[in-house]
Amino acid sequence: MAKSKIRVLISKVGLDGHDRGAKVVASLLREAGMEVVYLGRFQTPENIVHAALQEDVDVIGLSCLSGEHLSHTPKVVKLMRENKMDDVILIVGGVFPKEEIARLKETGVDGVFMGTMVGPVVDYIRENVRGGRV
Repeated sequence: MAKSKIRVLISKVGLDGHDRGAKVVASLLREAGMEVVYLGRFQTPENIVHAALQEDVDVIGLSCLSGEHLSHTPKVVKLMRENKMDDVILIVGGVFPKEEIARLKETGVDGVFMGTMVGPVVDYIRENVRGGRV
């Protein structure tokens, strides 16, 4: 049986309305051969995790530009743990103080990307997805 593609859910969380970067990342992940579900702006942690479960994704990618990353990301992590989503990678990208990267990782975020090119994001996902999907 052929392996299925890596499935990635990209979303904006909270009141962050700046979604150009998230759309660019979603498009470039598709070009890299991944299946992408783009939820869009103004999503709650509950909506994001519910959609990730329904779509059977390998990766949840949160885009944060509004400064709400330290309030919403722990909620996403908590809901992922409650739903036994241990095999789903959580990545966060956006613009925030560098000293907050460690706090995000302590919360349970797998990868943090700030102002980076999409190549490192693609590489990270390919190297870390569990289950052998390509």
